[in-house]
This record gives sequence, structure tokens and C-alpha cells, in this order.
Amino acid sequence: MSSKQHILNSLKKVAVEPVPMPEINIVPRTEDLVGQFETNLKACAGILRREGGLEALQSFVDDLMKEGKQIISFIDGIESNREIPATPHELRDIDFAIIPGDWGVAENGAIWVCCDKLGHRITPFICENLILTIEESKIVPNMHEVSDKVSLESGNLGVYIAGPSKTADIEQALVVGAHGACSLNVYLL
Repeated sequence: MSSKQHILNSLKKVAVEPVPMPEINIVPRTEDLVGQFETNLKACAGILRREGGLEALQSFVDDLMKEGKQIISFIDGIESNREIPATPHELRDIDFAIIPGDWGVAENGAIWVCCDKLGHRITPFICENLILTIEESKIVPNMHEVSDKVSLESGNLGVYIAGPSKTADIEQALVVGAHGACSLNVYLL
């Protein structure tokens, strides 16, 4: 008998009987969901833009394009200066990616993004700066509620994004933008 088979047989002998998952009954805080979301997003180094919706976003994008920034948009009605490229390698010089968020979570400022609409699922991670949009009606109180609303087909990718990329070393020095987007702006629709 191989050592692999010996290990597998040993594991079968000590297998624990499966038990059902516990039922979690948490009463969500439903007052001022947008305010909770904004506070927690700010704690994650993100910024919520409450006013102006798509018009304010387009105005911001227009100013960025005047500065020569490379912008790709996955939002209908927001004009940008880059098309979705054929290969993900062509995204290496994107300054701003504008992506729709599917669900916002008030308790932690996270936004669920299903990457199947993005052409290349690396888009939110390779851009220098990330802009997400979220409908106010799609902000839910907690992760328990949003997890009941999201689903993925086999092979799809979805991700919770909470602020720009961050890391801290053993000296507890926080670095924002170390291995991903350097900033996150969220436009409320």
C-alpha cells in the first residue's frame, strides 16, 4: 500500500459525521443603510459619491480624459476613451476602470461585483484606480442578506471589493494601492 493510500485510509477511520450548519438569526440594523455603508467604506479607504449619479460620474470622467487618463467603462451611458481589449494584457495601462457593483453591504462597506460582465475578470485588480457604481436600493444591511442574493454559474468569478488594495507589514505600516487599485470611488445611483 502506498503512503498516500495509507493516509487516506487513516483519515476515513477518524472521519467526523456531518452536522447541519447552524441557523443564524441576526436582526440587521436597517436604519440609514447608506450612512452605514458610507462610514464603513470610508474606514476601508474608499469614498462614496452620493450626489449627481451618472451625470456627476460622466463629468468626472470627462475631466480625467482631458488630463490624458486611460479609462475603460462597463457602465451603459458612461463614455470613456478605451474599448474592451481583446486580451487582458492590454489592460496594463488603464488608469481608471468603471464597473457596476451588484450589491453593497452596509455593515462593512463591501460591494459584490460579478466579473462575468467585465470582459476580463482581472479588470478590477489591474487598473490603477477603480470606480464602482451601486444603486441605493441594492445596499443591504449585512453579509447574511447579500449572500442569499448572489449566485455564480460554474466557472464565473465574483468578488467582494471593500476599498482599494491595502497591505500592512509587521511594523503595522498601512500601504494603500500596494497590489491593486490605489483608490476606490463609489457612485451612488
